[in-house]
Amino acid sequence: MTALPTALYTAAQTRELDRLAIAAGTPGAALMQRAGQAAFNALCERWPEARHIAVLCGGGNNGGDGYVVAALAHDAGLQPRIHFLKSPDSLSGDALTMAERCRALHIPMQPLSVEALPVQADVLVDGLFGTGLSASLSDEAARVLTALDALIVPRLALDIPSGLSADTGMPLGAVLRADLTCTFIGLKRGLLTGQGPVYTGELQFADLQVPRDVYQQVPADCLVPTPTALLASLPPRRLDGHKGRYGHVLVIGGDHGFAGAPIMSAQAAARCGAGKVSLITRPEHVVMMIARQPEVMARGVNEPAQAQSLIEAATVIAVGPGLGRDDWGKGLLELAMSSGKPLVMDADALNLLADMDNVGAADWVLTPHPGEAARLLKADSAAIQHDRFATLESLHARYGGTVLLKGLGTLVQGDAGRALITEGNPGMASGGMGDVLTGVVAALRAQGLSGYDAARFGAMLHARAADSCARDKGELGLLATDLLEALRLNLKIESLKVERN
Repeated sequence: MTALPTALYTAAQTRELDRLAIAAGTPGAALMQRAGQAAFNALCERWPEARHIAVLCGGGNNGGDGYVVAALAHDAGLQPRIHFLKSPDSLSGDALTMAERCRALHIPMQPLSVEALPVQADVLVDGLFGTGLSASLSDEAARVLTALDALIVPRLALDIPSGLSADTGMPLGAVLRADLTCTFIGLKRGLLTGQGPVYTGELQFADLQVPRDVYQQVPADCLVPTPTALLASLPPRRLDGHKGRYGHVLVIGGDHGFAGAPIMSAQAAARCGAGKVSLITRPEHVVMMIARQPEVMARGVNEPAQAQSLIEAATVIAVGPGLGRDDWGKGLLELAMSSGKPLVMDADALNLLADMDNVGAADWVLTPHPGEAARLLKADSAAIQHDRFATLESLHARYGGTVLLKGLGTLVQGDAGRALITEGNPGMASGGMGDVLTGVVAALRAQGLSGYDAARFGAMLHARAADSCARDKGELGLLATDLLEALRLNLKIESLKVERN
């Protein structure tokens, strides 16, 4: 196994990589053998005491991989038993070859059904449905997967947990949850977003020795950014630098009773390197802001027009946290949108945007959670989550700029590409996390990053800060304000990057 790659592919793209590898001279049987060997090695490492191995085989290459695992288990002195959904006699190609090898080794084989489950196994090896599955399962197949999932037996999935869409990360009726998934040739995007991480368990990757030039022929569908790339994208700090060099973030929000959201955004912007941070809010919230973070310049306004001078002075405007949807919030949003300044829009700014006509293609970063995305697209939240990639594409096509779709496996899309964020933890499911993210993205944008870079690296930095907090004190009770110092610590290497000429 190798480290997880940063390039993600759809199921169709992975099949093309497979085809190109075979065309380049690697026989399909060799790829199948390598996949089975990689999976068997992972099985032995994860469950070294396992002896009774139940190998679940469907048709096609996924089942063929399973037959290879069974043969390897037999050769290692273990006791494999094959449970097939499709009779080995009806297979073809490389899968048939591997099944015949197992038959020659006298490995026990039997049909798999709800009435005949491998209840005595030490480990289940799932080779039932691979990445070719794109439509909902038949009722019988769903019943089988549901019955298997109820067994209290460790599971190893070959390439992808059966029943999970490789493209969306959503169940196709039922899913056999894995404790460990070994995926091959191309890292499937659905394993990392939607509900993919819920069903995948530990994820390992094997490229099966596919030549590098094969990957160059199939552009990745999506990329996973790295911390190194984050630091490389930030402009170096000069020895003679001053606050004017690092941007002025203006946060707008906090209608009556909603002071906390914009205050957290402003604090996050300050902690992520913005040279100056200002806040426009209701007058009664100014003292609260100064008490929490005196470095932030707070101005209270009752009329949107009173904000004009600060809007003109800003480098980037973060608008939406606690903004409300009344005339005060609407007026401030209209001023921000007409300013021509780069925008980071969240919360009520998105809800107000959803009711506007003839908008789009602005220099902005939109940061919706699924509910806000549903309002922006006039859809329901279930449809939004059913295919997060399709949602992302629709939002970008409709509104332009950069879109950051929050959730498990946060997605970012701009004109420069598409990214998926793998960091983060369930402790982030608490109020105010999105407000902090808004400030993070705005601070990075103010320091010279493009909207796309600020969004993808801001989302990664935000999630890494949350992971740092969870490692130190656990996920339960994690608060948005806990991230403020962790954000700074996750950027501390940047302090060593000093421009000396």
